[in-house]
Amino acid sequence: MITLTKNRGFQLTFDNLTISVQIGIHNYCERRSTLSELDPELRSDSVKSNNAEIAIWDKEGNWFNFGNDEVKGWVETKEIAKWIDAISKSKDLDDLKILSTMF
Repeated sequence: MITLTKNRGFQLTFDNLTISVQIGIHNYCERRSTLSELDPELRSDSVKSNNAEIAIWDKEGNWFNFGNDEVKGWVETKEIAKWIDAISKSKDLDDLKILSTMF
């Protein structure tokens, strides 16, 4: 399943895990900005960023811990692709933790 989130990003849900990739204001990315910039962002046809904030959780609502937080900021495109690939191959968060050590 693919879910769009208010012109700020998207979520991909696989069998057991979901990844959220966000690039809007208040997210940990180069587009992190102020509330006054929200209206133009929501009315824009497209929003671009060189990096994004990601979060991962399972179907029970348990969040993946990236070592010091449940979100990881300023993640570049190649790394996002690696996380998506690892999630698509993982059966649960423990599996993902093992796969994530490879990158």
